[in-house]
Amino acid sequence: MKYFIIAGEKSGDLHASNLAKELQAIDPQAQIRGWGGESMQAAGVEVLRHYNDMAFMGFWEVIKNLPTIRRFLKECQQQIKDFHPDAVILVDYGGFNMKVAEFCHRDGFRTFYYISPKVWAWNTGRAYKIKRLIEHMFVIFPFEKEFYARFGYEVDYVGNPIMDAIASHRRDEHFLTKNQIDAKRPIIALLPGSRRQELKLLLPEMVEVSHRFPDYQFVVAGISHLPQEWYAACRSNPAIRLVYDATYDLLSHAHAALVTSGTATLETALFGVPEVVVYKAGWLNYHIAKAVAKVNYISLVNIVMGREVVPELIQNDCNPNDIHRHLQEILHGDKRKRMLDDYASLRELLGAPGASKRTASLIWQYLQETK
Repeated sequence: MKYFIIAGEKSGDLHASNLAKELQAIDPQAQIRGWGGESMQAAGVEVLRHYNDMAFMGFWEVIKNLPTIRRFLKECQQQIKDFHPDAVILVDYGGFNMKVAEFCHRDGFRTFYYISPKVWAWNTGRAYKIKRLIEHMFVIFPFEKEFYARFGYEVDYVGNPIMDAIASHRRDEHFLTKNQIDAKRPIIALLPGSRRQELKLLLPEMVEVSHRFPDYQFVVAGISHLPQEWYAACRSNPAIRLVYDATYDLLSHAHAALVTSGTATLETALFGVPEVVVYKAGWLNYHIAKAVAKVNYISLVNIVMGREVVPELIQNDCNPNDIHRHLQEILHGDKRKRMLDDYASLRELLGAPGASKRTASLIWQYLQETK
């Protein structure tokens, strides 16, 4: 069969790649094209456009780039028409993918959604639109099944694909040596995100606190295909080590972490690394987001647990003094122990690996059935 998969960011690219591998295991004749990145490409997907081209963060950035987004949407629609897949599989990235879903619904392409848009966080009414447009939704958090049930929409809970990604990771025993990192000094990992705005606003704040912790070494999780000037804040500081494309190896060695809000907060927790979550946006983006948000937390760790497990420093609270204070509290002592205990509960809540395989099996099963 033919599959067209769309992932619009780094984490979606990773999870889409694992899904593609499982689809190929079930369907050895599978032809897979789509939009994504290096992980999907490595999994044998013919990537027609890289997710970096669509890395617009915040309401204002989207508005400024609407002509480009519309052009990308037309391009994607034409590629789907030309390929005529048996299934279009949308992975997270709600703003763009829901527009694709409208097109697919109108033109009769069978459409599946893996990793729900966070409608429970922003605009709960969009659940009705998803119910109308998406043939089958595969959700990755336990509370999402209950959320959609309130709208009369039955979805499949498949577990969390981060568990798959972590389970398949093989720790590089030479990581420290290869990156000239001192094995005798504890590491504080800095995960500043993958979007230009995140690196511009958050990396300088993270780097600024490094001199206050002389007994620790600060290591930034970089991404090699991003422009090098985005990492200027750390490249100009000889005390900061920058490593590329090795986030999981970094986390497997880290004592603590400063993490930009996003999927990385959950990954950090599942590696058992105490963390402080940080986030900043432009003034307009921040106030719009604050006005429409339907959740009490921004980090996935706290959202899944339904309470504060990790501290969140947002906007004006994200400053060197507050970062220093909260980071100091999780380096040792009771707060660190409580956080690690809560991480154990989080792992139990998310369940065992296998989300990619379960999702691929369900897609294959549904495709055998008459729509």
